[in-house]
Formats: sequence, structure tokens, C-alpha cells
Amino acid sequence: MKLTFAGIKDREAFAKADIRLPGYDPEALAEKTRQNPVWVHFGIGNIFRVFNGSIADQLVESGLMESGITCVESFDYEVLDKIYTPFDNLSLNVILHADGTVDRKVIGVFGEAVRADASCPECWARLKEIFCSPTLQMVTFTITEKGYALKDENGAYYPFVLKDIEQGPALVSSVPAILAAMLKERFEAGGTPLALVSMDNCSRNGETLRNAVLEVAGEWYRQGKVTPEYMSFISDEAQVSFPWTMIDKITPRPSEEIAGDLEARGLENMMPVVTSKHTFIAPFVNAEGPQYLVVEDRFPNGRPPLEKAGVYMTDRETVNKSERMKVTVCLNPVHTALTTYDCLLGYEYFADGMFDPELAELARRVSYVEGMDVVPDPEILSPTEFLDELFTERFPNKYLGDTSQRISVDISQMVGIRFGETIKAYVQKYGTAEKLVALPLAITGWLRYMLAVDDNGTAFELAPDPRGKEIWDYMQKNFRLGHPEEVGEKLKPVLSNANIFGSNLYESGIGSKIEEMFKEEIAGPGAVREVLKKYLWGKETFTGKMREQVTNIQHLGLPTDHFIETLAFYEGLGFTIDWKATDRECAFLRLNEVVIETYTSDQVHPVWGAWDHIAMNVRDIDKVYEAVKAAGYTFAEGEDGPVYLPYYANGVKFFTIIGPNNEKLEFNQIL
Repeated sequence: MKLTFAGIKDREAFAKADIRLPGYDPEALAEKTRQNPVWVHFGIGNIFRVFNGSIADQLVESGLMESGITCVESFDYEVLDKIYTPFDNLSLNVILHADGTVDRKVIGVFGEAVRADASCPECWARLKEIFCSPTLQMVTFTITEKGYALKDENGAYYPFVLKDIEQGPALVSSVPAILAAMLKERFEAGGTPLALVSMDNCSRNGETLRNAVLEVAGEWYRQGKVTPEYMSFISDEAQVSFPWTMIDKITPRPSEEIAGDLEARGLENMMPVVTSKHTFIAPFVNAEGPQYLVVEDRFPNGRPPLEKAGVYMTDRETVNKSERMKVTVCLNPVHTALTTYDCLLGYEYFADGMFDPELAELARRVSYVEGMDVVPDPEILSPTEFLDELFTERFPNKYLGDTSQRISVDISQMVGIRFGETIKAYVQKYGTAEKLVALPLAITGWLRYMLAVDDNGTAFELAPDPRGKEIWDYMQKNFRLGHPEEVGEKLKPVLSNANIFGSNLYESGIGSKIEEMFKEEIAGPGAVREVLKKYLWGKETFTGKMREQVTNIQHLGLPTDHFIETLAFYEGLGFTIDWKATDRECAFLRLNEVVIETYTSDQVHPVWGAWDHIAMNVRDIDKVYEAVKAAGYTFAEGEDGPVYLPYYANGVKFFTIIGPNNEKLEFNQIL
């Protein structure tokens, strides 16, 4: 079987291989796409094909879109030569579910593939033709955050950008310059409006794209290469809009194991390739099932009905909250916190680390505890439900095969937004971030990771991070495993650098804490594991205090409006009355270590789940109350302090909190 227009005509063979085919004719769709382009995309790698491709596929299958996507590549032309052209621009989505099931479907919406190459007259002419078409409604991008960058860390233009400014609009290579040149063509062809939609995983992505395009165009304007009218056109978002988006779909590199499975099913030439520019790509894309795309609904020339394919169309503020929810609290901080520790503790795959008790607890603390305290709520997505799906389905998905090395790529560019925003939010809310523990641990893990020596003392290779080389060199020059005494003041230039973290961490209240954690983590082999245990489970932590104080389940609380009948029922099962009130209908019944409190109540629920609460026995109710109160839990009873009741010989003291399922959890000490 071949993944080509001719090959997919053998529908029976694909069906036997458990590979679904499009219900439309990809070849006919390609012709319509060339004649009437509607949707152009730059950055035609893995996430584009599996996510944007699936959106377009759903719309075409439903009869809601009559043309496909025009695929434009500006960086790595080998992708076209090795993955698009040989397969007639067809692709195969392999969706790996957490329960081990797999969905395979051929995607046939990639109608045309074009090189954005100004040195190729034919390619450049075709790109101009596409951008001048009045049917074109939107241009989307997944080129990574680096694709929008014009200047280096010192604020100087990159050499290739300077070349674009000097030689453009006629001869350009960077995406912002290519867009500025194509918008000039569109303006001169009549100025039909257009939406340029960044779908990259970076904050305020639409604003980032707009600023880059306008800056290049502005340089040309100062040189007299473009007109004031053109500048007015591209500056007016009623004419050229730059909607903001939030995108989320975990998409690992293509798996050789999956390629082997596809070839075993009879599909030819499925093995991944690595291009000379280090693009990892294959004729298929393997990814998880869940996906989220939230888009600011600002499309001046219309758009396909994206909402019919599960896209959330909304306003800019909601997009921004959705992006911050994902990038600063729910998904990305957990990825960044755990991947470095995965490398230090020997986990190749991210999912494996999620089954490590310390790393799983670190992930929970970073997100559910510390992050959720300041999470932006976009309302169209529930932060709690989003996290629940991540922890129960997405993060532990061992079938996804997502490596910690892949997630660690360019990590130095990510810590500022993924950790720094929460730190700043704590300072704003509490005046200091000193109460944070998990985030300082995460930052410490990143610093320790940069020494490129794991917790056993064995060297390992750091993930590619070109802009992080300067800090790598600094860390490896100044710190050695087994020599915490050498740390001194050497971490201060790093931890005080607001360009890295978004703020001076000493001024935020956690710099000294991270220093201490780092000293402990470089004490010697095994120190990383011990530090995680200390700060996550140690006696001084909230979890440690709870482990020390809670001894066992004390009783189950059962409200009733048939008190006598309830006593008789449980006594008939072998329970005996352990204690019974004299001034009310309330009794504790015991059978060995099982204790039930039953009491007359007007809040009886005579259905499954009729139990009212579960009570746990504690050693010191006042200490437990102080810890739980400080941790910010929601109280049902006893918010102002433990409640006393005259039960048993000396009475009891208790308080009750409410769990995420509206369950009641009582902490109780028999005095």
C-alpha cells in the first residue's frame, strides 16, 4: 500500500490495515485549493498536520469547507521534498489514547505545498499569486516562538533580519519579512482584508506576530521602500488582523515503533527522517487525542466555521486567560518542572516520571496547589477539569512515547513565563512569594540539570537550547557535584536576573530558598532524590505534618431519620454501641476497627451515597487545624477553630473540609 492519491484508491486494503480514509476526494480538493485558496499555513510540521489538518478534515468531511489548506514552508525545504511531494501531500494521523487504543486516519486536506523562497522565481511568483487572491481569508502559523524573533539578547537585529531589511521586499527569508512583502502584494492588488493567526505556544502570540511584521515594514518605510498607504493598511486591524490564540496538543516526535507497525500493516516507506536542519518528521504524525484551540474571533475577510470542528471562538481577554491558564499553571509548568528531574533521575519518557511518587507530588503541588491559587479562569474552560484530564489521561499516557528530552528543548526560554508569572502573581497577591515550595524546587531542578550530571553522578546530554548556552557554561564553570561549599554568592547573578525569570527572585522572596535547595541537591550522588523527599514529604511540610498527625479512619458519619431501626440493623451485623448520647439521638457503633457514627438529621439522602462524611483520627487537632487553614482549604465546619462536642468520656474536637467532589472530610481528636 502507498500513501498517495493512487494508493488510497485501494480502500479495501486500507480497511484491512485498520486505517480510515477520507470520505472526500483529496485530489479534487487539491485542485479547488489551488484555484481558490482560503487557508494558508506557515510551518508545516507535525503539530500542524495532526491538529490544523484534523480541523480542516472535519470541516471538509461535514461539507462545511470546499477547499483545503495551502501549506507554506519557509525554513526547511527538505520537508517538502521528503514528506509532502512523495506522498501527494497526504498525511496519516495516528492518535494514541491512554487506554492503549489507536486511531489511524489519512488526512487529505493539504491541497498545495509551496516554498516561500524568494530566490526561486517560480516559487515566489506562486506565493504572490496566493496572497493576492481575494478568496484568501486567513494565514495561520506554527513556526515556534523563535520564528518571530528579530533581535538577539543584546537588542541587535540578527544578521538574516538585517539582510531582509536591506534587500527587502524583493529578497527576504524570515517569516515576518515574507509576510510584510506578501501584504505589500495584497495591498497593491486591491487590499482585500486578511487575518494573520499565530497558533504558536507563546504568550500574546498575535501581538508578537504583529509587532514583528510592523517592525520590518517600518524599517522599509524609513528607507522609502513602501508607502504611507501600505503602512496604514497593515496597521489597521480592520484590514489586517492578528488574532490571539491558545493551542494545546501534546505531539511527540514521530516514533520508529509506530512506523514499523504501519509498515507491518502493509503501508510503504513510513520510517521517520531527520533533515539536515534537524527536523524530525515522517509521513505520519503520532499524538494524543485531546486538543484545545481557543481563537480570538477577528477575521475581517470571513473564515471557515472553525467552531464546528471544536475550536473555541471568543474574545481576546478570554484567549489570554486560556493561554495563561495553560502556560503558567496547568500544563507547561508541570512539563518544565518534571522534565529536568526526569533527566536527573533516569526517566526517558515523561509518562514514566508521572508514576514516580516524588515527581507526581511535585507535579501536583506546582499545579493544583500553588498554581491554582492564582490561576486565571477563562470560564469557557474549567482550570480544574483541564488539570484533571491532564493528570488522569494525558500526562500518564505511556503509549504517547513523549520524551523528556523533547520537552526540554529550548527550556531556558520558558522558565520566565512558565514559572515567573506565578511568582509575580504571588507577590501581587501576598506581597511576597516566600510561601512557594514546589516552584522553587522546580527552578532548582533546572539549575541542577544544567550541570549535565544525573543523580547517580553519570554525565548525560542536555537537550538542545541554543539561547541557553551562556547560562549552561556559567553553571558548569562555577558548580560541581559534591562541592556545595563552593556555591557562595555565585548563584546570585542567575537568580536575580529578571530577563530569565521575569523578576529578581531575591526581591520576590524565594532566591535564598532556591540557593539552599541547590546546595543540598549538589551535595553528592542521591542528593536530588533526598531533597525532593525533604521538601515534599518532610516533617516541616504540610504533607509531612498531615502524615505525622493522621493515624487512621476514625469513623463514617451516617445521618438517619430512622435512628432506632439503624441501631438495630448494625447491631444485627455484629456492631456494638461504643458510645451513645443521652441528650440526643447519636451513637457510635463499633465492629473491631470499623466505627460508624449515626445520628438523627433532617439532611438525610436515602439513595446510593447516603454517607455524610468520613472522619480521620488525628494526634493533635489544633496543629492539624493550623496546617490545613494555612494551606487554604475550604471549610464546612470549624473554619474559626476546631468544634467541641461532649462525646465519649472527655469530649471530641473536630473540623470538616470540603473536597473537590463536594465530599466532607472530618479531622477528629477524641480528647
